[in-house]
Amino acid sequence: MYDSWLRLGLDTVRLGLEAQTVVALRLAKLSLGGSAAQDEAHRMVVEKVEAAAEAAVTLATGGTPERVVRDYRRKVRANAYRLSRD
Repeated sequence: MYDSWLRLGLDTVRLGLEAQTVVALRLAKLSLGGSAAQDEAHRMVVEKVEAAAEAAVTLATGGTPERVVRDYRRKVRANAYRLSRD
């Protein structure tokens, strides 16, 4: 049990650090303005709503918090990759 809680804690910390990278990249893109910034702002809101709904479904259907964090990290890494290439 301790290993599971420890792993969850470490993965949650990693998620927070990775999310800060995405925040910085998004702020840079938003600061440029224009249609690309508008599209990114819309995408960000839609992604957050979808991710929260997916997390709720995962937990409601017996999924674990570890699964929720793993899914969020995958999405955050994908956003970091996409934004760093723009």
